[in-house]
Amino acid sequence: MNRFFTRWSRRQFLTTAAITPTAGLLATGCQTAPTEENAIPVDDIYSRLGVRPFINAAGTYTALTASLIPQEVATAMHEASRQYVSLGELHQAAGERIASLVGSEAALVTSGCAAALTQATAACVCGSDVAAIRQIPDTTGLKNQVILQKSHRFGYDHAIRNVGVDLVEVETREELEAAISEKTAMLFFLNFANDQGQIDREEFASLGQETGIPTLIDAAADLPPVENLRIFTEMGFDLAAFSGGKGLRGPQCSGLLLGRRDLVDAAYLNGSPHSNSVARIAKVGKEEIMGLTRAVELYVEKDHEAEWNEWESRVRTIIAGVSDIPGVTANQFVPHIANEVPHVAITWDSTRINLTRDDVANALREGEPRIEARPGAGDTSRLDIGVWMMEPEDAPVVAARCSEIFRDAVA
Repeated sequence: MNRFFTRWSRRQFLTTAAITPTAGLLATGCQTAPTEENAIPVDDIYSRLGVRPFINAAGTYTALTASLIPQEVATAMHEASRQYVSLGELHQAAGERIASLVGSEAALVTSGCAAALTQATAACVCGSDVAAIRQIPDTTGLKNQVILQKSHRFGYDHAIRNVGVDLVEVETREELEAAISEKTAMLFFLNFANDQGQIDREEFASLGQETGIPTLIDAAADLPPVENLRIFTEMGFDLAAFSGGKGLRGPQCSGLLLGRRDLVDAAYLNGSPHSNSVARIAKVGKEEIMGLTRAVELYVEKDHEAEWNEWESRVRTIIAGVSDIPGVTANQFVPHIANEVPHVAITWDSTRINLTRDDVANALREGEPRIEARPGAGDTSRLDIGVWMMEPEDAPVVAARCSEIFRDAVA
């Protein structure tokens, strides 16, 4: 599989564009995007609202604004904002371009992964039937049940229920097969919970193929590895949904739906710009469409092995900064699914260092520079650090701040 250091004073500008032209689908002849010389300093943008930026040592969490877009993506968004186009034509062209890049039959840019879930579900319930599209979430006379494993209920399945469907929970293959009826519109699988249910994703996709019922897999935070952009549909899932603002580093309010052309086309009809549709509320603009298209182009062209090596270098920097502190141990780990990239686990002897995970995290958050660590159990003696959303020079800063906090607390 391809695998896929900053002082705060050096992070002075929110660079909203690059000087060089953008490749790919971008139109030519647009006005020049802002450069570092005329960009508004980050400190000015946020400080005048009383908001203090931070070093992201957590990861691609939406509440922490996920990722930072590359300059090429910012340029694409800026250039897109300078001209009018037909949104329908743009959706079609961008979808074709993205599908060709990832090896999918079709693709649709959505307003986040949650919108992709809503539109995918609506596609399975309504198809392209205009009357049905206008009728939901009233599902009278329509297929209105979605089957999923009990362990795959999660905090975002409201996006599926928005369509008006009932969620039918099962635990075994036999229960799933028994639950299928003329009311079954879709089978849903949460990739993050692949190890938590009795039916794994390969078997689940196969069940969908055997029964002819459309399958949707939520893989929102499951990039990298880059292969995931194609592996789920190749596995047999009819639809796969991803966040655009996490590992892809596209606009935070973007998502990506990949899969069968008829279902992706129907998903489009069930959302913006179509006014009388369940996902009209989840509008995606030309800027997000072009931004995500460019982000996908960059992502598939990226040297993922070199990027992985850079992440491991950051991990080593942080480990070296705390490993000589009495009672402190630091190691690299890689989550099995979602955020599948190198992280640092810092643990300590609580009899020598009277701190909890929340004590350390709060000290990082309240200090200068402000640092946000990966969420975790607050009363434990373990702090996890994510390095992949850091800027290149952040690792030494995080290492120094962690070292300071632990050294001051050693008994």
